[in-house]
Amino acid sequence: MSIIDRLVEHNVEYAKTYRGDYPLRPSKQVAVVACMDSRLDVFAMLGLGLGEAHIIRNAGGVITDDMIRSLTISQRMLGTREIVLLHHTNCGLNTFTEDEFDDLLLRETGARAHWKAESFRDVDQSVRESIRRITQSPFVPFTDNVRGFVVDVETGLLREVMRDDAEE
Repeated sequence: MSIIDRLVEHNVEYAKTYRGDYPLRPSKQVAVVACMDSRLDVFAMLGLGLGEAHIIRNAGGVITDDMIRSLTISQRMLGTREIVLLHHTNCGLNTFTEDEFDDLLLRETGARAHWKAESFRDVDQSVRESIRRITQSPFVPFTDNVRGFVVDVETGLLREVMRDDAEE
């Protein structure tokens, strides 16, 4: 039996107690952008329940064009007003460079990706860059309350990264 088969079996049990009457719009009016890392339990970490927040994840939790797309829909169509960014220590994006990844893809596929991996060496600077991309986007209307954090994967604690207002 594959892992996916086991997950589908688990879903049958989950569905037996699923409420199903959660609102479409997040009740706390917040969107959380987080890394896809399997060590991050975003709901538990932030004390959130189903129906309270949009949780948007990708590699690194970095703000890409697709994340701007999701945040724009989240705010303009579904009522969120605040954004929390969650990057973390010991991130996979910190283990290679853009050139290394690009060369790997070219070697293994014969093509270059039309997107960047968004790898980084300094997690705090990556958070600041993500905040800058949000606050400078003309599509994301509510940017007064955008805050970024680094999650320590050893302790689970958040450390806030202050915006570098000189860059904006």
